[in-house]
Amino acid sequence: MAEILVTGATGTVGRRLVERLRDRGDSVRALSRRSGPDLVTGDLATGDGIEQAIDGVETIVHLATTSRDDSGIARVLVDAIGPERRPHLVLLSIVGIDRNPLPYYRGKLATEAVVTGSGVPHTILRATQFHPFVASLLDAQRYSPVLVAPSISLQPIDVGELVDRLVELVDSAPAGRVPDIGGPEVRTVRSFAEAYRTARGSHRPVMPLRLPGATFRAFRSGSALVPDGQTTTVTFEQFLAARDSLVP
Repeated sequence: MAEILVTGATGTVGRRLVERLRDRGDSVRALSRRSGPDLVTGDLATGDGIEQAIDGVETIVHLATTSRDDSGIARVLVDAIGPERRPHLVLLSIVGIDRNPLPYYRGKLATEAVVTGSGVPHTILRATQFHPFVASLLDAQRYSPVLVAPSISLQPIDVGELVDRLVELVDSAPAGRVPDIGGPEVRTVRSFAEAYRTARGSHRPVMPLRLPGATFRAFRSGSALVPDGQTTTVTFEQFLAARDSLVP
């Protein structure tokens, strides 16, 4: 039976991945700073508990993230692995981080550099934004008389389909950076806002917003898209329908 460590195991992707792997019979260590049933306690910010968490694992899926620069926690992880252990390290990253000056993306790019320079056998997958991220931008405007939609295009991906791809990589040999993955449709945020409005039976106007600066210029140029990469099938409308069906 495979022994797998998932960092960021209580996050949006981590929860789904841990559940999927356990359902098929894998032994999964779900790393969290918290203590609780089915969790392994460890802190990637300080290193506390990390060596014990990784000892004996064959694969590490690194999903943990911070609000700023993720390269620091990646450094703690690879230092804990050290030269003696040789697990397969699977890193989830973000599409377009090398084409956008957003500070958080600079940190993600630095995280990839930590992993590639570590000597640890690894695979890096860059994915587009998730459907829940797009929905959260619109959910945050629930009390606004209009829906503001930045004038950019996105290609959001279903979390379940992203987890499918991560499971494939867990089962594969280290491959370095693999092809980027994105959702099935490249659409403007205005289009997503209109779909969101329709799903809610709302008639609020959608107001496009063109923002200045290099970050949004990069988004407008398509830095967040993978139109020629590996794509998935679940649309934003299908995501909204499934999500809303769970609301009492």
